[in-house]
Amino acid sequence: MVTPKAILFDKDGTLLDYWASWGPVNRAAVKLAAAGDDVLARRLFQVGGIDETGRAADAHSLLAAGSAYDIARIWVVAGARFTVPALTRALDDLFRASVADMVPVGDLAAVLGALKARGLSLGIASSDGEAAIRLTVERFGLGELIDFVAGYDSGHGPKPEPGMVHAFCRAVDLPPADVAMVGDTLHDLDMGRAAGCGLRIGVLTGTGSRAVLAEAADLVLDDITALEAALFG
Repeated sequence: MVTPKAILFDKDGTLLDYWASWGPVNRAAVKLAAAGDDVLARRLFQVGGIDETGRAADAHSLLAAGSAYDIARIWVVAGARFTVPALTRALDDLFRASVADMVPVGDLAAVLGALKARGLSLGIASSDGEAAIRLTVERFGLGELIDFVAGYDSGHGPKPEPGMVHAFCRAVDLPPADVAMVGDTLHDLDMGRAAGCGLRIGVLTGTGSRAVLAEAADLVLDDITALEAALFG
């Protein structure tokens, strides 16, 4: 197995426990977009790939893998009474405001700090907006550990296109073959494959199952707390 010199992490479902963090946010997003229309709300839950508790998304669902723009575009087609730009802005505002309620996977500063101490460069690439990622880094005290962040609005293209990985590689001056991509969805792992990452690692703290992730991953772990031992013994 390749020993990486850098690791690029997805955020939601990887650094953050997806269900504990995003179930309530998903419900709030539907409520916002439906604007009191219960029939429309049920439709938005359905096309978003979640049930009315905010759960039951899978690794392919809109709310599990999509950006605010992706969600807004599909929900406007489904009947939300917004323009796509207006709903995108409203969802981004909601997602930023929700950072305070996010639930981490373990002690992020300790987990990432141990990897940083081994000399690895670390980054975050998410389908969330860059501002929300930076707020997350600040909230969990990761500013000294993270070398790079990219969101759907950072100008590097969306997942599963390879642009975020290539931007990370430029930032840390390493080739993709020296990078491990860690994520909970096929979008993350497919981005790693498209970019030529030397290692693709799936984690089970999001919406992807072991069977699904194993199809695209070199390694599947229960969560990121097992990462250092898996890579370095």
